[in-house]
Amino acid sequence: MTQAAVAFDLTRLVTRLAHASPSGIDRVDLAYARHFLWQDGARFGVVSTVLGPRVLDRNAARAVVDAVAAGWVEDLDAGSDPVYRRLVASIGTGGELPALAPAPARTRMARRRIQLDTNLLLLRAGGHEALPRGTVYLHTSHLRLDKPERFDWLYDRPDIRPVFFVHDLIPIAYPEYGRPGEAERHAVRMETIARHAAHVVVNSADVAAHFSGYLAVRGLGSKPVSVGWLGVEPIFLQREGQRFTPARPTFVVCGTIEPRKNHLLLLHLWRELAAELGEATPRLLLVGRRGWEAENVIDMLDRCRAVRAHVTEVAGLSTHGLAALMRSATALLMPSFAEGYGLPVVEAAASGLPVVASDIPVHREIGGSFAALLDPLDGVGWKQAILGLGEAGSPVRSDLRARLDDYAAPTWGAHFQAVERALAAAAS
Repeated sequence: MTQAAVAFDLTRLVTRLAHASPSGIDRVDLAYARHFLWQDGARFGVVSTVLGPRVLDRNAARAVVDAVAAGWVEDLDAGSDPVYRRLVASIGTGGELPALAPAPARTRMARRRIQLDTNLLLLRAGGHEALPRGTVYLHTSHLRLDKPERFDWLYDRPDIRPVFFVHDLIPIAYPEYGRPGEAERHAVRMETIARHAAHVVVNSADVAAHFSGYLAVRGLGSKPVSVGWLGVEPIFLQREGQRFTPARPTFVVCGTIEPRKNHLLLLHLWRELAAELGEATPRLLLVGRRGWEAENVIDMLDRCRAVRAHVTEVAGLSTHGLAALMRSATALLMPSFAEGYGLPVVEAAASGLPVVASDIPVHREIGGSFAALLDPLDGVGWKQAILGLGEAGSPVRSDLRARLDDYAAPTWGAHFQAVERALAAAAS
């Protein structure tokens, strides 16, 4: 446990009070908040505002975290998750589900009221002078880093030891996959970190190499970097947990629908499969919301009849619902062109679900021992893998599942051990 006072940046979680479900980075932020704010010792929450940083004491910070988590469906049992139940009803033959319990997730109006109450709380909160000397300031999302003036208060507090989490450098390395101007905004984020960080945490050795290399090329100096693979939630480790039986082979792809995720490859393949197999075409489940710069994918989802007949979008699924889906599916498909980590790969492996992923450095790092790795442009190879996995008694699927028998998924405990060492180094 870190002995120095820790101030965790709650800014992103505060902005998510209005949302009914979390993104991957939201889930990371929540795990960090729960780990550090519930520790013994001096703990604070910091929220970036136009008036400067607002500092919340431990109890107020915990209340914000609890309000965010209660507004999501993260802790909803799969059988009580309406999204999961609708999915099972449409594609499953697994028998009748138990009676639907009321969903605890708040209505949009209730979430807005809590957001307003939180904003009023922040107006009454103190500034950075409330933090003890030598506090470690921990910022685990990229939010507001493209507004460097929001971090100028760190110049006024040279005793504060900032630690930042870098999730990826994808907008810089692959600007063609992002929104216009995102590469420039991400460059500002990295410069903000370079100016202030006493230590940097990353989620993979691949990101560590990209980050350190970028700083060197840009003449921004060097920073101590610690690698900690993101942990898998315990529900994914329960391989004998709730599941259903799909009526036909069912493949899952997880992540926001955006160009770098390479959904377009899969949709073209599913159109081919529909023409060749008709009603025997496997089902493809796209788990994630629609994102940006994805007009070609969205056009196919909305207008291509062959795709619409066999491809289902699933948004707002709870963590328990996703775990149950992974126990039930045929395989996870992850054809991304670029990832910072690839959490669905390790979640699927923990669940016992075979994985076919793109052959990119981070997938080799986290899944090289168990995943079938294919070039993200190898349409023929992906089609053969899908057909092979979908066969009755598939030897391909048996082989990929056997690779998971002794798989030890990364844990949050191990991750936070690396982070605690990083914070201790920053505080020394």
